[in-house]
Amino acid sequence: MSTALPVVVIGAGPVGLAAAAHLAGRGLPFTVLEAGDGPAAAVRQWGHVRLFSPWRYNIDTAARRLLADAGWAEPDLEVLPTGAQLAADYLQPLADLPALKPHVRYGARVEAVTRLGVDRLRTAGREDAPFLVRLADGTDVIAKAVIDASGTWTTPNVLGASGIPARGERAAAGFVEHALPDVLGADRDRFAGRRTLVIGAGHSAANTLLSLAELAEQVPGTSVVWAIRAGNAARTYGGETADALPARGALGTRLREHVEAGVIELVTGFSVQSLAASGDGRVTAADGTRELTADRIVSATGFRPDHSLVAELRLDLDPILGSTRALAPLIDPNEHSCGTVPPHGVDELSHPEPGFYAVGVKSYGRAPTFLLATGYEQARSVVAALAGDWDAARDVQLDLPETGVCNSNPIVGDTTIAATGGGCCGPAPVAVAAPGRGLATGISGGLPSAPLTLLPVTGTGGDCCG
Repeated sequence: MSTALPVVVIGAGPVGLAAAAHLAGRGLPFTVLEAGDGPAAAVRQWGHVRLFSPWRYNIDTAARRLLADAGWAEPDLEVLPTGAQLAADYLQPLADLPALKPHVRYGARVEAVTRLGVDRLRTAGREDAPFLVRLADGTDVIAKAVIDASGTWTTPNVLGASGIPARGERAAAGFVEHALPDVLGADRDRFAGRRTLVIGAGHSAANTLLSLAELAEQVPGTSVVWAIRAGNAARTYGGETADALPARGALGTRLREHVEAGVIELVTGFSVQSLAASGDGRVTAADGTRELTADRIVSATGFRPDHSLVAELRLDLDPILGSTRALAPLIDPNEHSCGTVPPHGVDELSHPEPGFYAVGVKSYGRAPTFLLATGYEQARSVVAALAGDWDAARDVQLDLPETGVCNSNPIVGDTTIAATGGGCCGPAPVAVAAPGRGLATGISGGLPSAPLTLLPVTGTGGDCCG
């Protein structure tokens, strides 16, 4: 395969641009294909949300070097940026650097990725065939490798508890909001003075609930119902004061206070089986025995990856999570919280298709435990491998702040989370080294929260941790 062919990066979000920065730093040719009309298109959609990790955790190392060389004015590293600030003050300047800008194509939606002249069945000559990346406009890009950093924002989970749309869900779509609506801003009129049902137990749900609670204090007639499948909300409340990131811990504390005060009506053990719109402009969700009626429903049930783009590639996907099979046990939400995922890199992200890697939140499949810093380290490791620097590629390093909870399991009992200061995960961040890997020295970041007056937090990617 010609070494002059570029590495194609799909997506110009935080992790995609981090991959581009590492490729530029190593002198490898690359092309970034972004479906939106500018960088960080998904991030801008939740621009009103504030991250709970400060700037110092949200900037990739290679990106920082390139920006510093260009005279970039680094923000106060202890300030918590909003999504809009992350996009405008970091990602836009990064995408505009001379080292990146000529190689980033906007309005370039990827329709499929395959091998040139080789379908999934054919083995002979496969590894020597370059990748063919087909765009929605019919043009093709030929590449020597592909890094898929397209994320999962456009493929949210359904409301139906069985993993498929609930009965009537498609017909009631006009009543259902995507995760993270701008309740106190651009979308205020859709919620003020109305009854809203929020479905989901992750940080995205918590963020929206806190904003709705604030709106209820401002506008009479505004009411909030929160429905979860678990028997209680302990998972969503999280580690609270045991969380190593105070703003993330404050999310659970504030949410619990609103529930206990009756501002938010909590309905537990509720699994959506059907949706039905009524003649008076309202919608009803039912679980078979109970019904919840509201004016609007916010679906905060998480996201899932779309692997249809690479259906002609040979992937080794875990049958449960949809991540690589090697990565799955390291990120399994039944065993891990956001802060207990071990370091991992190119080896865990590799498929039987040499040269193809999914990084960022998409690499986690359906696991809701992704952190932005994890994606940055994935990108660094993969690019090092593509450059032939396997020592650097396998020296994966990561230090994640504890959440104060053990995992993301739905919690059925009332005493599942241990009341031991640091929770069942321990009281402080712990450096973790993966077998055969270097000690973790980086740190996580990139999780959104609501305005600082409330200090709530939410997820943007996997719903647990962003």
